[in-house]
Amino acid sequence: MTHIAQASPQRPTGPASAPAAAPVLDINNIEVVYNKVVQVLRGLSLSVPAGQVVALLGSNGAGKSTTLKAISRLLELENGEMVKGHIAFNGHDIAPMAPQQLVRSGMSHVMEGRRVFEDLTVEENLLAATYAVSGRRVSRADFDLVYEYFPRLHERRRGLAGYLSGGEQQMLAIGRALLARPRLMLLDEPSLGLSPMLVENIFTIIARINSEQETAMLLVEQNASVALAIADYGYIMETGKVMIDGTAEKLAQDPDVREFYLGVGGSGEARSFRNIKHYKRRKRWLS
Repeated sequence: MTHIAQASPQRPTGPASAPAAAPVLDINNIEVVYNKVVQVLRGLSLSVPAGQVVALLGSNGAGKSTTLKAISRLLELENGEMVKGHIAFNGHDIAPMAPQQLVRSGMSHVMEGRRVFEDLTVEENLLAATYAVSGRRVSRADFDLVYEYFPRLHERRRGLAGYLSGGEQQMLAIGRALLARPRLMLLDEPSLGLSPMLVENIFTIIARINSEQETAMLLVEQNASVALAIADYGYIMETGKVMIDGTAEKLAQDPDVREFYLGVGGSGEARSFRNIKHYKRRKRWLS
């Protein structure tokens, strides 16, 4: 696990709080399999309250990206299937909804690896994102909002996206999602491949967007320190299940969380949450 040495970005809002009673996203006891054989998620439950940042942490292979793809209905593109449980967005079951319907309902998914259109300019990338918006005319003010958060994109707006740096491409990916003025933004590894300085910059902007636009966020990250610095609440996954959860402040101070992310216990041996007996696991699945 990579940690940022310098000061991590802090939320511009007040103290962290637990999930509220009426979440914008509610995941209840879901199971996901790939190719009808490989089970990746095993009874996963979590919630994202309106206007809050929830961090979803865990090592490679824990099932974090699969969780986001289950939410945004992209599993079928990879021969995946949710075989149990349900997911509700804005109080509605997402099962009958196509990915584009979820976008038009107020959900944006910023996928791992940026995935910008390299042969289009920055502004053309933003224009392409407007085709996913329905029922609301995208105005110049929407573009100005993106450029306000990411001034570098304004400077490079006529340049090809393929020539942007990794950090600039990440800004563009978030900017495209922001154009839809989403109620919920799914962010998959926004720190991936970026320098510590750029990570701090990106996460500071993410915290601003959450605070100023009241956009709820489910943030998938391996960089626990920077994610918990801007989150209200956090869940830690292992082998497709939530192993521990709590307020961001509580998780950041938990010695077991510290040892898990450092990779060694007090004895110098590698540790797993499955071997920790004294923490209290919050049970969220309903009958």
